[in-house]
Amino acid sequence: MTDSNLESILHENRSFPPPAEFAARARITPAEFAALNTEADRDNVAFWARLARQELSWHTKFKQTLDDTHAPNYRWFADGMLNASYNCLDVHLAANGDKPAIIFEGEPGDSHTLSYRQLTAEVCRFANALKALGMEPGDRIVIYMPMVPQAVIAMQACARIGATHSVVFGGFSANSLRDRIKDAGARMVITADGGWRGGKSVELKSAVDTALADGCKTVEKVIVFRRTGEPVTMQEGRDLWWSDVV
Repeated sequence: MTDSNLESILHENRSFPPPAEFAARARITPAEFAALNTEADRDNVAFWARLARQELSWHTKFKQTLDDTHAPNYRWFADGMLNASYNCLDVHLAANGDKPAIIFEGEPGDSHTLSYRQLTAEVCRFANALKALGMEPGDRIVIYMPMVPQAVIAMQACARIGATHSVVFGGFSANSLRDRIKDAGARMVITADGGWRGGKSVELKSAVDTALADGCKTVEKVIVFRRTGEPVTMQEGRDLWWSDVV
């Protein structure tokens, strides 16, 4: 069968406008959105330069907005320097430090709220733990976690110290995890004893053990967050509990 014989039957033409009272609370009105589009169409480089200066906090301000000398491999703000975690968290502390940043509800019914101030403190603690374990800018760290706030904390902590994090979905198999660890050349894996999905406990630490037993020689440390309380095997010298490292 050739492409010309294929016909898509998935056509969606319905529109779902928001309620007027909801739209009235939007941060950008339709008129403002149209003005932004017009500005971007007029000069897209100047448009992104203005927003980057206005909306982001820079440690070293960029002088060149777009480097297109090797197009189509474009580089934006290449001579500037910022910290992604700082722009996610610290910039909110003065005005919104006590505002909820994460409202978590777990499958077993547990709940937990972290304000921006609390989340920043947790991220800094874990970032310092990573540094104490020898993690440096440019190191690769694989995150294989359940859906818990600590997954966000781990990602933010990696960004804060300049490490590259690779997030592997907690539903992936040990073989898939192994391939991603090898491809990244990861020095560390951050995981949990397990997690819950669909009313069942999913063993994560055992999957990490299986993956690492299959030739992931670059991994030096495994940090384990205690989530389900299921018994796990901890390899001396390599495996560390999250609660201990922080």
